[in-house]
Amino acid sequence: MPHSHISARRRFLHHGARLAAAGALPVLSAPARASAQRALAMVHTHTHERTDIVYAIGEQYVPAALGALNRFLRDHYTGDVGHIDPQLFELLHRVRQVLGASQAYEVISGYRCPSTNAQLRQARGGGVARHSLHMEGRAIDVRLPGVPLPELRDAALALRAGGVGFYPREQFVHLDVGRVRSW
Repeated sequence: MPHSHISARRRFLHHGARLAAAGALPVLSAPARASAQRALAMVHTHTHERTDIVYAIGEQYVPAALGALNRFLRDHYTGDVGHIDPQLFELLHRVRQVLGASQAYEVISGYRCPSTNAQLRQARGGGVARHSLHMEGRAIDVRLPGVPLPELRDAALALRAGGVGFYPREQFVHLDVGRVRSW
């Protein structure tokens, strides 16, 4: 067996074990989370801004961090800032944990105001949902450097925490905290 196949198999088995553990323990118990800090690192592909921020400590969200993340994930076309559902941050954090990744997410799209969503829908021939969860601050399009897109998709699917869209041609995975579904 060629070396690259062995490496791919080992990586698959390693991530498979992490996925199994994540599925078996989808929610951390309160004592385990009591002192845990949760952070996110992201780079926005359109604004070129970066953030590396602790958004929660134990069971409490850090209000200033949530505000900074709302601004960071603003509609990059209009500058409109929306309210991002903190559960989206939890999902991103959990996906990165499952993958054992420490790199910053590359963000393609976060919040979208209704007018931007309508313009993108028109320009892309309907490839954008009419009632997109991006407009509710409940969706994000990302990739994770060093992690193949199929692995990112599979980690998110294994968590069963919302919708997962796979866009290999555009090089991103859509994650949302809506109902569990995939495309």
